[in-house]
Parts: sequence; structure tokens; C-alpha cells
Amino acid sequence: MSPPPPITNIHSTTTTLLNSPSLPDLFFTALSLCFLFPSKPNLSKLPSFLIPFPLNSSPRRFLKIPTMSRTHHSNSFSTPQSLSEWLKPRLPSDSFASWGVKPGTKNVHNLWLELAEGETSLADSTPPLRTVQVVTVRIIDKNNLVLIETRQELSDGSLRERNRPLSEKMKPNETPESAVYRAVREELGSIIKGSVGDLESESVVRIVPGSYRMKLEERNSASYPGLPACYVLHSMDAVVEGLPEGQFCTEEGDEYGDCGETSMRVVADKAVSVKKHYWEWVSAESIKSSSSLVEGN
Repeated sequence: MSPPPPITNIHSTTTTLLNSPSLPDLFFTALSLCFLFPSKPNLSKLPSFLIPFPLNSSPRRFLKIPTMSRTHHSNSFSTPQSLSEWLKPRLPSDSFASWGVKPGTKNVHNLWLELAEGETSLADSTPPLRTVQVVTVRIIDKNNLVLIETRQELSDGSLRERNRPLSEKMKPNETPESAVYRAVREELGSIIKGSVGDLESESVVRIVPGSYRMKLEERNSASYPGLPACYVLHSMDAVVEGLPEGQFCTEEGDEYGDCGETSMRVVADKAVSVKKHYWEWVSAESIKSSSSLVEGN
């Protein structure tokens, strides 16, 4: 008689079966060991379901964001003549012909110098858009009056109406604060030197804390008729020592005195420059009523 079959613990067998590693478990265990002791991980060989996005497939596509047309900077035009030839088909002929001829306007040599010195950029459009960063300084006296420049006398003998606070085009990488000190030194320095001497001292020019404002203005340029412009205006209030009361006049040195290169100097001699600035103290209310804070020199 054959022996009876052994008694099997069904619960134990079930537990053993449940606890035995399945094929996926073995796979993930082996995969973990590979990551713990890799020679050089090769993620491209991983199963596709473990990789959140393809590594070596076609590049990811993004929505195309419209951008401004190509912009011309200092190295785009080798000479004022090349700039003139580029501008002619893009501007109204009568407007372009008035540059440097109409009183109060500048010529193509001025614009070329602005590009060469990094003060201006031109968008490649028709008409081109000129973009310039400008610092505007509201100089306030003890009676809360604001200093404005009423007009300028240019090197060609013409007068240009201004009727706005001190303003100056900013240099590349220049902070608004540095531009304030430079603007005061260049345009008011001739009269301040006689009363306070050291223009480099911050005690002469004190910027009012919290007065900084920035805004954009788009308008046709008064200096270059027919050329639309975008002005990025950085405005601040300041107190400046050594300024006279009432109306007065200051003389500016060589506006392009930093043109050290011979070729730049030749162009600067043909540009229209500012020789004198005429100033007047007015009430703050009259400044607020004026919406025009346009370009620097």
C-alpha cells in the first residue's frame, strides 16, 4: 500500500507564492543594481516607458514668439555715407532732406555718431525705429521750483526750443544715477565750477531717494524729422548746489570731445553740436502740465 500523500499547508503555499518575486520585480531589482554599480549610465537604452521625454529624438518645438526686426548698432555702418544710403529708401524724401537744414535739426553725422557710441539703435524696418535711453533730471531748489532748459543754441547758429528739465542720452552700460551726475557736469558744469568747485563730489548733486521713474514714449524725432523714435525715459529728482536764481545760460564744451579716433573726429566736426544752454526756474505745476519729456541732446 502506497504511503498517503504529504499534508500540504495551503496557507503557507499561498503565502510563499505571493511572496516569491515576480518577473517585473526581478527586472526592477536588476535595474536597481545596474544604477547602483554603473560603469557609465546609458539612459538612451532604458525602456521607453521609464523615460519622461525623448533624449535624442527631434528637438522639442516651441511656439514661435514674434520678435522685432534686426537691429542696427555701431558696427552696421562703416561711414555716415553708408548710413545715409540705407536711410534714403526708408524715409520720406522731404523729411530726410531737411536733416541739418531745418533749424533745430541734426544731420546724418549726428545719428552715425550716436550709433558708433552705442547711444542709439535702429530697427531694420520702414521707416526705421530709433530707440534711445534718456535720463531726465528734475532739479529742485529750496522754493520747490524746477529748473528747465528753455532753449539751446546750436553750432550752426540756430536755436532749438526745449522747455523741459535737464535730459541727456545715456551711454552703454551706464546706470541712471551715473547719467545724472554726467548730465549735470556736462550741461551745468560751467556755472557750478565757479561757486562750488569740485563737480565730482556727491555733495554737489543729491538724488532724491524714491524719485526714480521709468516710462516709454513713442513719437517722431524732433532732431531727425520723419524718423520715429522710442524713448526709454529714466527720470529722477535732484538737488544741485551752486546754481544761480532766475534765468541763466551755460556753455557746453566740445560735445564730441571724447572722439579720440581721427576718423571719428572728422565726422564730429561735420555734426551739429550744442554750444549754449538757456535755463529758467518754473513752478512744479507747470512741469506736470507738460506731457512731453523728449530726447536728450
